[in-house]
Amino acid sequence: MRAALVAFALTCVALGRPAAAEVEKCPDMVASRPPFLKAALAGDRVRLTFIGHASFLIETPGGTTAITDYNDYMRMPVTPVIATMNKAHSTHYSSHPDPAIKRVLRGWRVEGDGPRWDVTEGDLHVRNVPTNIRSWESGATEYDGNSIFIFEAAGLCIAHLGHLHHRLTPDHVKEIGHIDVVLAPVDGSYTLGVQGMLETIATLRAPLTIPMHIFGPSTLARFLDLAREKFEISNAGSNSVEIGRSSLPPKPTILVLDGR
Repeated sequence: MRAALVAFALTCVALGRPAAAEVEKCPDMVASRPPFLKAALAGDRVRLTFIGHASFLIETPGGTTAITDYNDYMRMPVTPVIATMNKAHSTHYSSHPDPAIKRVLRGWRVEGDGPRWDVTEGDLHVRNVPTNIRSWESGATEYDGNSIFIFEAAGLCIAHLGHLHHRLTPDHVKEIGHIDVVLAPVDGSYTLGVQGMLETIATLRAPLTIPMHIFGPSTLARFLDLAREKFEISNAGSNSVEIGRSSLPPKPTILVLDGR
């Protein structure tokens, strides 16, 4: 197995983060190549692997796995313990999820019941904050059609924004709480516009953002060009990265993983 070290040449300047004296060290996030489910993780690290579109494989130090926006269109690398799904398009959910998945968390309202999840499997805790989507047929608002799923493991809080269509309200932000890593859709058309997405990321104040829902190099370039004003930009050179609290960048950073 090959592994590539990604050196983050960032200054230890905190923007809305702890003062330099409080930062344990400069970032040392490790990017690694497939295959999936590599060697066991250190106790303070979570592995994120970008499968594609809006799907990530999340692996915890204890071996618990989750896949975001689990769907029928992509080949999933493993059968996860937890699968989260959103409703806006069929590329974000599965009509027939693998029955071996222990927890299937649907992020949309079903028969009048809003989606509310607060579950723990092994060393992974998952909760959600519902948001609304636009109906592609009528243009009307479909309440609770999407969820921001928050994954907590190894002292990290990772927010997957799903198919976010609108800016977050103060109540959303309060309910989401502290976030270390944001997995953000950056297409700027099917989801929230690029400027709105950048404002949302800034509002969440996470040290690290990883783009998803990219739709090709030109779309990603448009997002990154606007993001450079306030964010450091780095490329992992891989579709997978290991992240720990001690390796979080002191300045807000966008880390691009391979894939789209």
